[in-house]
Order: sequence, then structure tokens, then C-alpha cells
Amino acid sequence: MTAPIRVPGAGPEPSPPPARAALPRRPVPGTGALRETGQLMTLAATTVRDTFRRPFQMRELIEQFWFVASVTILPAALVSIPFGAVIALQVGSLAQQLGAQSFTGGASVLAVIQQASPLIVALLIAGAGGSAICADLGSRKIREELDAMEVMGVSPVQRLIVPRVLATMLVAVFLNGLVSVVGTAGGYFFNVIVQHGTPGAYLSSFSALAQLPDLYISEIKAVIFGFIAGIVAAYRGLHPKGGPKGVGDAVNQSVVITFLLLFLVNVVLTAIYLQLVPQKGA
Repeated sequence: MTAPIRVPGAGPEPSPPPARAALPRRPVPGTGALRETGQLMTLAATTVRDTFRRPFQMRELIEQFWFVASVTILPAALVSIPFGAVIALQVGSLAQQLGAQSFTGGASVLAVIQQASPLIVALLIAGAGGSAICADLGSRKIREELDAMEVMGVSPVQRLIVPRVLATMLVAVFLNGLVSVVGTAGGYFFNVIVQHGTPGAYLSSFSALAQLPDLYISEIKAVIFGFIAGIVAAYRGLHPKGGPKGVGDAVNQSVVITFLLLFLVNVVLTAIYLQLVPQKGA
């Protein structure tokens, strides 16, 4: 249908139709979480890539390694004793009810080495070392030091993040061995002294059930958990929202997110290990 032809001077111009009001755009559910996940994965990939770039910050790595180790080694040794004791007491009590006291040592040691040791180390690194890393990077961010580094052509990832992530991984590997030994010794002591177990039966059951891949999976978990603790702390430190309060919130968020990821990844790695590696005596 064609518009009518208007003759000049035949009356007032008709008013244009009112414009349709634009509807407010609603945020897509989950977009923020997906964006955060993508940025975290991008940072992880960039960190892995820059690890092999030169120059390598060896001095920064040594300083960060010493710092993370100094704030976690004593708490790790102290926490591993009650963990080993609780596991040994619980397993020993169940073994007595089932009449399988001879398997107390093997079950306790496997639980400490495979599960408790890497988790204890990772949680302590995230709570002590990771929070310090997040606070350090967050304070540099709000002071615009990281922006100044980028302007000068220096990569903050290569200069600051790579040494810190490698330090958390190395500390996790070394502390994992310490916690495994101390936790096993604590479980042995409480089983023999408190529950009146037999030292020979404890050691023989351990040698009958344990195998070398159990130690391998423990160290692999420690490396992965240390990487997760370091990369999450670095990511939250690079993205503080606000001033000093935002840095404090980022530290809290990094610890909570690391804890959730650690337990989730631990379940996945344990399931894969039990499916791929046949257990001794099975």
C-alpha cells in the first residue's frame, strides 16, 4: 500500500510514530563464570609457554622457592602427624571389627601416601604461599607496576608468574615426600602404641599391598596440585576488583577456588589411577 501524497499547505505535518523503547539487555547466565574460566585457562597456557622462553628468572625462582618452603614446611610436618594418626586409628578400628588387623598398616600407609599427603601439601601451599603470591601480585596491579612492565616490553607472566608457579610445584614435590614419611611414622606409632598393634604385621601388610606406582601417583598429584595453587593465586592477583579491599577479597577467593579445584581434580586423578593401574595382589 503506497503512502498518500501530501499537498503543500494542506495542514500541519503529521507527527512521526513514537520510537520503540529498547528493551534492557539481560546478562546471559553463566557468561561471567565462563569468561573467568577461559581467562584462567589462557593464563595457565601462557605460563606453560613462557616457562621455556629466555631469559629464565632463576634468581626469582630461588627466592620464591625459599619463601614458599619456609612458610609451609613446619606446618606441613606438624599437620601430617595428626592426619596419619587419625587415618591409622580409624582404619585400625575398622580392621579389628572385621577381623583383618593384618591389613591395617597397608591400608593406612596407602591412604596417607595416595590421598592425604598431596592434599595436605597443596592446601598448605594455597593457604600460606598462594595467598602471599596473590597479595603481592594484587598490590603490584593496583599500583600499576604490571602495566608499567608491559609498557617497557617486559612480560609480567614471564618475569613474575612463571617463577612463582614453578616454586609452588617444586615445593609441593619435596614437601609431599616429607609429609608421606612423617604421616606414615605417625600412623605406625599410634597403631603400635595406642591400639597395641604388631610392628611386624604393620610393616608386612604395607609391603604386601603397596607398590611403586602409588608413590608415582602421589608425586604426580603434588605437581598438579602445586600448579593449580600457583596459577589460581596468580590469576586472582592479576584481577583485583577495587583497591586494597579488592586485593583482600582476591586472596580469599584464590584460597576458596583452589580448595574446590583440588578436591575435584583429586577425584578425577584417583579414578583414572585405579582404572589404569592394577592393584597389588588383585
